[in-house]
Amino acid sequence: MSAARPSGPSNRVDASPGGFPGLSPRAALRRYALVSFLTWFPPGLMMASMVLLMTSRGLDLAEVGVVTAVYAVVVVILELPTGGLADVAGRRTVLAASALVSVVALSLLAVAGSFWVFVLVSVLKGIARALSSGPAQAWYVDTLHAVEGPEADLKPGLARGEAMGSGALCLATLAGGFMPLVVPGGLAAPMIAAAVAAAVLFAVVLVAMPEPPRPRPSIRSVLRDVPVTVGSGLQLGLRHLGLRRLLFVAFTIGMGLSAIEMLTPGRLASLTGTAESGSSVYAVVAAAGFGASGLGSWMAPRVARLLRGPIAAAVAGTMVGAVAFASLAASVVLFGPLGVVAACAAYVVMFAAVSVAEIMRVEMMHRRVGSSRRATLMSVDSLQLQLGGVASALGLGLLASRAGTAAAWWVAAGVLLLSAVLYVRLPPARIEP
Repeated sequence: MSAARPSGPSNRVDASPGGFPGLSPRAALRRYALVSFLTWFPPGLMMASMVLLMTSRGLDLAEVGVVTAVYAVVVVILELPTGGLADVAGRRTVLAASALVSVVALSLLAVAGSFWVFVLVSVLKGIARALSSGPAQAWYVDTLHAVEGPEADLKPGLARGEAMGSGALCLATLAGGFMPLVVPGGLAAPMIAAAVAAAVLFAVVLVAMPEPPRPRPSIRSVLRDVPVTVGSGLQLGLRHLGLRRLLFVAFTIGMGLSAIEMLTPGRLASLTGTAESGSSVYAVVAAAGFGASGLGSWMAPRVARLLRGPIAAAVAGTMVGAVAFASLAASVVLFGPLGVVAACAAYVVMFAAVSVAEIMRVEMMHRRVGSSRRATLMSVDSLQLQLGGVASALGLGLLASRAGTAAAWWVAAGVLLLSAVLYVRLPPARIEP
């Protein structure tokens, strides 16, 4: 693989065979799965209680919206620089830094009492999220390539990692939602628990993610090499036709996920009669969606074998996801318990199907990029997802306010269905020099 890697700054180190001493593929998979689980457990713990915590401490909904927007803006701004940093300074270093920033942010969140403190928390959370986007997955792919070569089958490991992350979100969302009822501390209890979980992640990352020795980068070399790596990753995504298509699929998925997460709570509130009951039902539905996402990720390699290839599996998952979206749009004519069941079923099927397609798409991307730009490309991919979410929040949010929720979901279904065409006649996989 080193021969196919692009030339770059002198402090890069190849993930050559033998670079990960003592790690078998099975051991690498176990460690990647554990890190994936621990990475997503803290966000899941705080998910159900965070907005309620802010409003209980005096923030109105407009201020809550600003705090949420600050987080999204920080993530978008830092996605590419932090991906380049992971390629230059090392995956373990960047992920450990993310965990430490999370500990600070979540500890501060537990005691925050004013708008500007919550804004600071959002900035720190955004930094942590951007730092955590890609390093663990890049580490696992590098490790497997070092042991088994560039033709190693990535699907089982990627599927296990995604399944563990989804499982963590499912369990943590339920635990964080019920924790204020049974644990002293009220709404602050899930935040304290999340800070402890982030500290556990920090310790595990330091122990479980060995990397080949690399020179300790100076501040000057980081400032020089990170922009070069980011620019190289962006050029790769734009120049490589296959990667360009796969990255645009991420944009459409971001649109779909934003539409379903933005509009489902209101739909459930209208079906159940009150905002409080809708919130409770949505917490359960969201947990079920995370569980379905984990199940879809676990099933992805089997679906690929059944359909005889990753492209067919990606197309099938995308089309089923589009049908689920259309079913969600069609269900708006239903009311009462039947409407709730129909909306929940469509929600769960959509997450399971899209997860199958995502495992295929991510593996296709890894087969088209070398180690020195892998984390950067994962950040470009995450940025596309975020930009799709922003486009959906602005465009489909406006459409829903003018023409109704169903109209926005129909558009999302159409966009997702059309994205399946991007897999047709996808250029063959090859690592760009």
